[in-house]
Amino acid sequence: MPNWINLGIEHYQKQLPSYYNFTITSLESQNRKSSSSENSKNLEAKLLLEVASDSTLLVAFDETGTQKTSKQISKSIESWQLDGENVALFIGGPDGLSSEVKQKCHQVWGLSNLTMTHSMARLLVVEQIYRGYSLLNNRPYHRE
Repeated sequence: MPNWINLGIEHYQKQLPSYYNFTITSLESQNRKSSSSENSKNLEAKLLLEVASDSTLLVAFDETGTQKTSKQISKSIESWQLDGENVALFIGGPDGLSSEVKQKCHQVWGLSNLTMTHSMARLLVVEQIYRGYSLLNNRPYHRE
């Protein structure tokens, strides 16, 4: 992960309140040279679902997912808080998420019609979580 991505993620994470209990869990990169992309995705799926076994709501980010506005994301965050959901957000590796992960997810969201690196997607998701928090708390971050 490039240092500037890590700095951006840390910047937004620090601004979230502690009651968000927001953590990022990274999986070790799977060796893609010795196996097919499908095998890598299946191994990654097993690890992702294992890490998120305590979560009550699973959301996948995928290029085929439903595009959300920042306001819609903030409403989702609000709903999760009211319902006491323990949410896991999945961003796939270079080959994307397996069909198994996407099928087990309660929601599949799209970040952009653009193709982006995993690290850029991670930064964008963290920024949108902060943006959602700022919208819910009338902080002067989001502008129309």
